[in-house]
Amino acid sequence: MDSELTAKDILATSYGGYQLAPVEPIRCDLVEFQRLTAHGTRAMAEHAPHVASEKLREGLALWRGNALVDVPLGEVLRMEVIGMQEARTRALELRIEADLQLGRHAELIGELRMLVAQQPLHENLCAQLMTALYRAGHPWRALEVFQTLRQSLVDELGVEPSPRLQRLHRAILANDDRLDRFTLAQRLLSA
Repeated sequence: MDSELTAKDILATSYGGYQLAPVEPIRCDLVEFQRLTAHGTRAMAEHAPHVASEKLREGLALWRGNALVDVPLGEVLRMEVIGMQEARTRALELRIEADLQLGRHAELIGELRMLVAQQPLHENLCAQLMTALYRAGHPWRALEVFQTLRQSLVDELGVEPSPRLQRLHRAILANDDRLDRFTLAQRLLSA
């Protein structure tokens, strides 16, 4: 969005709903975010993690807090915001996966620890943190992440970690050297 426009200039409440002001599509942060994340997603599918990381990073840089934070939300718009937040989270996970493929495990540890602290039951983020810690030479810390997640899931929800996370845990316990390559971690997480 142009710096002189605010969310209220584009989306306003009106009698019976919302009113969207006409905007050139490319000028909307959400449309640009969607375009960049689609490009990054395609790059990951084409095994181009450098491009994926760059495009996803550009898309995520468009976020400056929660979506539509200064707009009064009704039920319909609140659901749209949930979708936007989920798209943001998926783009973040994908960017981190691209960075793991590029061997940036040590640089990711701080970011991942913060994300896991914010979302302690998020299995994908925990798996990415476990992978980064293992690859950075800290398998015991990776195992601690699993134990903390497991305890939280059991205490709060009464469930065990998913089978895919348990497979990653067993691979770390076995010091499986295939974990040093991104392909096994991906297979363990996607199976």
